[in-house]
Amino acid sequence: MRYLTAGESHGKGLVIIIDGPPSGLKITEEEITAYVAERQKGYGRGGRQKIERDRAEIISGVRFGKTIGSPVAVVIKNRDYVNWEGMMSVCPVRGNVIELNVPRPGHADLPGGIKYGHRDFRNVLERASARETAARVVAGAIAKKILSEMGIDILGYSAAIGGIKAKDHEGLSIDAVRKRIKDTDAKYGADLRYPDLKTAGVVKNRIDEALKEGDTLGGIVRVITTKIAPGIGDYTQWDRKLDAKIAAALMSIQAVKGVEFGAGFSCAALKGSAVHDRIYYSQKERHHRLTNNAGGFEGGMTNGEPVSVMAAVKPISTVKKGMDSVDVNTRKKTRTVYERSDVCAVPAASIIAEAVVAFELAREICASVGGSEMGRIKANYRNYLKQAKSY
Repeated sequence: MRYLTAGESHGKGLVIIIDGPPSGLKITEEEITAYVAERQKGYGRGGRQKIERDRAEIISGVRFGKTIGSPVAVVIKNRDYVNWEGMMSVCPVRGNVIELNVPRPGHADLPGGIKYGHRDFRNVLERASARETAARVVAGAIAKKILSEMGIDILGYSAAIGGIKAKDHEGLSIDAVRKRIKDTDAKYGADLRYPDLKTAGVVKNRIDEALKEGDTLGGIVRVITTKIAPGIGDYTQWDRKLDAKIAAALMSIQAVKGVEFGAGFSCAALKGSAVHDRIYYSQKERHHRLTNNAGGFEGGMTNGEPVSVMAAVKPISTVKKGMDSVDVNTRKKTRTVYERSDVCAVPAASIIAEAVVAFELAREICASVGGSEMGRIKANYRNYLKQAKSY
């Protein structure tokens, strides 16, 4: 499987084509739309989310509620386009158009302008915008359905926001983390996707403070799964390593600046005997580990434990109070111009991270066990699991 997206933030809409999905997978527009709607939630989101009510429209690849093996194409229309039609017209327009000639620090504006020869950074920022990830979440919705057919659950959530880290969530089951998130959001009336009642109030206050200051906040998102069969991925070539593919997918998300699996960067300060997950064997558990510092991967392959990966999300580049920059036409020092943005998009980023990890896992499992039809893939995965357990 693979996918390609198109569309600008304030253009007519977003398009995604998912090539190579297995046939026979049950999927509806309502399921995809519900998942895409999760990306729009989150305490600290901006006014754009009140305008857009993203709805997925399937235009190919699905018949009578099931995939048919041909590419799945989905469109998400931008409701806000009616307010931007003059600015984002695909046809020539009369009169002068207000240009954005001041690049924002941290965004794609300046390097993108240099690369493609644009001085109106609207041509860059419209595509570089995180709005594009709504289309990628569509791919994640399909991937999650594939994983669920094989009994694999996956969850993305906020592990830290604005420097405040959630406590005692590592090592918990997906169901336990979900319950903590539900309890936290209910208590504080905020969609934080954050599993710590004790510090959630501090997080909410920190977002409120950033809003008043005209600033933005980043954080850390974490994606976890239930156990996955060992040996998915490959060690024989660098570009076949599944953890490398997941790392690349996460790094491709706007604002992500770092990725770590399991204990991650903390391993660098420890001795090997304190890091590596000891291997045990029992009739019930077969080969298993009591720890998961490797994050479910060894040698680029799943090792039978749950996948655990985190990504660092930088603060949003569009800062309301402005930052020092240069007008590329006059070369004079100036301040960046503010239009509209989120204060904190970490909860939304956790959904996007969940989606891209789900896609990489689903793609690799389908490729590893073989098959182009969902029933055959499920049977092949069950047989592979049986083989792995008998090893």
